[in-house]
Amino acid sequence: MIEAVRGEVLGKAQHGAEPAELERECEAQIKERIIRSGRTSVSRAVSDLVKAGLLRRHYQGYRVDHPNRGAGREAVYTITAEVRRTLRRH
Repeated sequence: MIEAVRGEVLGKAQHGAEPAELERECEAQIKERIIRSGRTSVSRAVSDLVKAGLLRRHYQGYRVDHPNRGAGREAVYTITAEVRRTLRRH
């Protein structure tokens, strides 16, 4: 991934661009992609837990103190009663 980002940044660079600026751009792009990848992985894992019946997904209005920030699809996840009982046993 790092080499791909470097290739893209260098490919789009203007002739005579500052090496330090190109390096900062590479670092910013790499960081952004790592964060995006991590969010995708967490989202996928949570969706698998919902499918398995271990979590329930709720949207704005299910819990009183859960506003819909920025009009995005903010979700609240709750564990099921069965999971709660299992956790109490341990």
